[in-house]
Amino acid sequence: MNRLDARIALITGAASGIGLATARRFAEEGAKVVMADRNEVALSNACTSLRGSGHEAVTMDVTDEQAWTALADRIDARFGKLDILVNNAGFGKFASITDTTLAQWRSILAVNLDSVFLGTKYMLPLLAASGRGVIVNMSSIRGIVAGAGAGSYSAAKGGVRMFTKATALECAAAGNGVRANSIHPGHIATPLTAPAHADADVARTLLADVPLGRIGQAEEIADGILFLASDESRYMTGAELVIDGGSTAQ
Repeated sequence: MNRLDARIALITGAASGIGLATARRFAEEGAKVVMADRNEVALSNACTSLRGSGHEAVTMDVTDEQAWTALADRIDARFGKLDILVNNAGFGKFASITDTTLAQWRSILAVNLDSVFLGTKYMLPLLAASGRGVIVNMSSIRGIVAGAGAGSYSAAKGGVRMFTKATALECAAAGNGVRANSIHPGHIATPLTAPAHADADVARTLLADVPLGRIGQAEEIADGILFLASDESRYMTGAELVIDGGSTAQ
């Protein structure tokens, strides 16, 4: 307990799924959490469910640059620093390359990759002010190994993986104390994946891809994010943490 005592954490896509599970773990460990999401009602309910006090809910579109600058100003005015940034917001729409429209391609890259760039760009000064800033970027096993029908998503998550490494090297060269790592979940049960898991044929296909023989839980990814955000990973930067039940080991 108290591994994140008195630290300020920002989590995007925090209203449900992995984002909410991470917010709850962080709050349990003593952090004050700024939760960002575009779903205002779900976000408000999620924020009130956290242990402790001093948490904030911010309704925003993570692809909107002005929303990021406004959030940076808000965090600076209240806290004067940021200790942890978790760029978690994302979604996937799976289709063949020929069936994917340019608008769909741009939308997937905007939410999954552009938001990581914007969050990093505008929160870096606040993370540097912490002296022990940490960035955890949400990638996926599809950022390491591709899959048919996942061209746009794989491109976005692969971009997150390499952008994280570039961020880590840039921060190390600057000597600003900021570490950056990416996390790569496999098949995880969340509200976004529930429709796919409810399809018996899809569920069987997914399970066949997991040597441990079960779908992962959001809390299991949150535990990994907590590790990367804490001092327990203080010698890690530019690394990738895979939590996938063995899928990428095959």
